[in-house]
Amino acid sequence: MAIHPILASLRAHRVPSLLVVAQIALACAVLCNAMSMIGQSMDDIRLTNAIDERGLSVVSLNGVDPKTAASDIPRDLAVLRDIPGVKEAATTSATPLNGQGLDWSFGTRPEATVNDTGDVDVEYYLLGEGADRAMGLHLIEGRFFNAEEYANSTLGPQLMPSAHVVIITASLAQRMWPGQTALGKILYSSPLWYTVVGVVGDVLCPDDGVRGKDGQGFYDSGFFPISPASALGFTGPSGSLDYYVLRSAPKDRDRIMRQAVARLRTLNPGALVKAQRYTDIRESYFADANSMVGMLVVVCAVMLAVTAFGIVGLTSFWVQQRRRQIGIRRALGASRGQILDYFRAENFLLTTAGVAIGMAMAFGVNLFLMKHYEMRLMHWYYLPCSAMVFWLLGQLAVLGPALRAAAVPPVVATRSV
Repeated sequence: MAIHPILASLRAHRVPSLLVVAQIALACAVLCNAMSMIGQSMDDIRLTNAIDERGLSVVSLNGVDPKTAASDIPRDLAVLRDIPGVKEAATTSATPLNGQGLDWSFGTRPEATVNDTGDVDVEYYLLGEGADRAMGLHLIEGRFFNAEEYANSTLGPQLMPSAHVVIITASLAQRMWPGQTALGKILYSSPLWYTVVGVVGDVLCPDDGVRGKDGQGFYDSGFFPISPASALGFTGPSGSLDYYVLRSAPKDRDRIMRQAVARLRTLNPGALVKAQRYTDIRESYFADANSMVGMLVVVCAVMLAVTAFGIVGLTSFWVQQRRRQIGIRRALGASRGQILDYFRAENFLLTTAGVAIGMAMAFGVNLFLMKHYEMRLMHWYYLPCSAMVFWLLGQLAVLGPALRAAAVPPVVATRSV
């Protein structure tokens, strides 16, 4: 099919042609970034977590006297471990995604300090003895902490433990020492230093506050041993062991949580005790992301519908305006199929122009969002995917008006305007 007549016709109808191109360009820019945001949110929601999520129950205990924590925690743990079905119970300062993490900046150089710009921000957990088993951490290399390291590690004024040992995730190990083993290496933050004694599977941070715009940081987690006595003088999520993690079979979780709450309330009558399934903690953390995904899907659907209706409306208008022209072509021998192909080709050219402009706009918008908001770089494949969506949408939207144009009888050519 010759393109020249189509281009000549579009030049003769500049305003409606430009409106279609502008509408498609704007919709393409919005769709690309919306798809990117949906994809990134879904990636975050589906992040793996190397703990026994389905078997964990988390009990928080607030309002207790920190001066008695050293004796109360062993007593509480003994009662919790006595509940039928509990495989392991331990204390920790936070759980993955519960929003109560502590963070510190570490480097690999002895002179590294907490304020060095090139260092890595690490969210860390303070673990009571047995927390590795209670959480279901997966050891990749090295070892877990021993009883002596737990017993002798106390918390200093910087909320950092006195023991010079740490366990880190596999992702953090590779980020700090690419292509090397992390065992025996040292994390520095002068005057603090910690030797890596173990590497575990990737455990999500308590919060994603240290995650950069490149998406890194979800697994930048470290684990330190701590003794119950270190809770002295600290309250709330600022370093005390406020969370009891109970591991059991999934079918026993609800019963165990009820019994754990009842027993802890009896032992700590003035405390606020709350129990949650870990799966609920994770679901709550990503609730906003789920809502945003749903909202963006609706926005994309409405935007595509509006774009389709716009194409239908303008094409119908063109058909009505060019009925006599179409009739002349029919009288000169053009078939219905040729008339149909003409309008489809015309729409394809308009859509291609709109998509090309929209891709450039989409990339610019993405760079703006990366600079000013927590947005990651758009994957390249969203651009061709959006182009395919609009090409298909344009062909479907123009089909009805094009069929009506193809049905114009040749006799229309003989009628006066």
